[in-house]
Amino acid sequence: MTGLAYERLHENLKTLGMDRISQLLDGHLERAGKENLSMLEVLDHLIQEEVEAKSQNSMNFRTRLAKFPYKKTLEEFDFSFQPSIDKKTINGLATLKFIYNAENAVFLGPPGVGKTHLAIALGLITIKAGLMVYFTTAADLIEDLREHAKLGLLKQRIGKLGRHKLLIIDEIGYLPMSREDANLLFQLVSRRYEKATMILTSNKPFKEWGGVFADEVVAAAIIDRLLHHATVVNIKGDSYRVKDRRRTGLLRSEASEDQVK
Repeated sequence: MTGLAYERLHENLKTLGMDRISQLLDGHLERAGKENLSMLEVLDHLIQEEVEAKSQNSMNFRTRLAKFPYKKTLEEFDFSFQPSIDKKTINGLATLKFIYNAENAVFLGPPGVGKTHLAIALGLITIKAGLMVYFTTAADLIEDLREHAKLGLLKQRIGKLGRHKLLIIDEIGYLPMSREDANLLFQLVSRRYEKATMILTSNKPFKEWGGVFADEVVAAAIIDRLLHHATVVNIKGDSYRVKDRRRTGLLRSEASEDQVK
């Protein structure tokens, strides 16, 4: 290969955004000479590397946009500690059939039992499938919608959130909402109804959502749309944080101190 052709090749690769091929080209050309590889084999290897690099970059970009507070996978989830969870149900959700069908999933249970872990794990699987995901807490979402409503941009904001194939709303019920806030959430839920998927986590059973939303009618309307096509997972068990404290012996020490007191 002449010096001119070599320079032009690298420039063209740069123009086309094929950075991985540009990085690996020299090594593959050297390998081709040593191992007597055909041009087709060299191209195949280089293009495969480029495809994998672009796929990884795209996944990293979608992960950043999702705004997860941390990363958790299904492999890291300790199902033995939460026997109330049907692992087959979770594995069924992990196929993403519910997302392609625009259905929902709701994880209910006390704090610390793994609701957010499961939601994030499913979110990461969704991202790996090439789909857009957005994670938010209920409190942050309501504040976001409230600010856009004040600016007269609520419809636009809900539309933008609708671009995400999966919307994860964490911690519903941890903080009460006003009727106005509940109406904002209702508009979002209605917009996504049978069009795009939501995963919600809550420490409150559905019968207590009327108190959370300060309006029984709006709460019923939200629940009706959420559960029309949904998988509900009720988690009953101890907090993982309690488990960790037991393992380190801290819980026993605290109990002993309480007995002394």
